[in-house]
Amino acid sequence: MADKGWIGVDFDGTLAVHRFPTLGEPVLPMLNRVRMWLRAGIEVKIVTAQVARDGDYGTAEVRRKLIQDWLEENGLPRLEVTTSKDFRMLEPWSIVTGK
Repeated sequence: MADKGWIGVDFDGTLAVHRFPTLGEPVLPMLNRVRMWLRAGIEVKIVTAQVARDGDYGTAEVRRKLIQDWLEENGLPRLEVTTSKDFRMLEPWSIVTGK
């Protein structure tokens, strides 16, 4: 099967209301869009600086687990949470990009 790439979704301000260091409530239109992509078989990854390094609010792995728990609590699978973009990324979704 050919590699179809993936869509990157920013967490803070795009998928969830920005409330760092806590995790904000879901942005419902984006949450529904992610569900639609997943139903269509598109790979989705969460892209966030929250897991870039250990910091005052926990290690990168603790933050990753908190975000994955948030995803499950909001009806999504435990998607990959990364800081990295690569050439397989089809498009980024972020309040910065306006998508």
